Amino acid sequence: MRYIYLGLAMLFLGIGAIGVVLPILPTTPFLLLASFFFAKGSTRFHRWFLSTKLYQKHLDGFVRERAMTLRTKLSILLPVSAMLLFVIWMVDHWHVRLLIGCVMLFKYYYFFFRIRTIREVEA
Repeated sequence: MRYIYLGLAMLFLGIGAIGVVLPILPTTPFLLLASFFFAKGSTRFHRWFLSTKLYQKHLDGFVRERAMTLRTKLSILLPVSAMLLFVIWMVDHWHVRLLIGCVMLFKYYYFFFRIRTIREVEA
């Protein structure tokens, strides 16, 4: 299992790194997954990941304070919402549309009421 965890960690790290330069791909969720799988797979790799600039710039504040800047929140929410709206548009079944709509509402509720918003200067 250790190698599977490390493989998944590397995959999500790669996707998260691509998300830094590709605005449509959110960075934070993939780096959170990478951190989780590094912690499960190897203490050494997890310590290495925590020391990277990628982690410190995009995740450190969130992990320590459970807070994000408004810009970070929107950079996660908007691309994902666009993809979910595309799925709603493509699907013909009303119950699937309703389910996706509920997921979107929960996502916005969680990001704006459960994760504290901090200023850019504090981050």
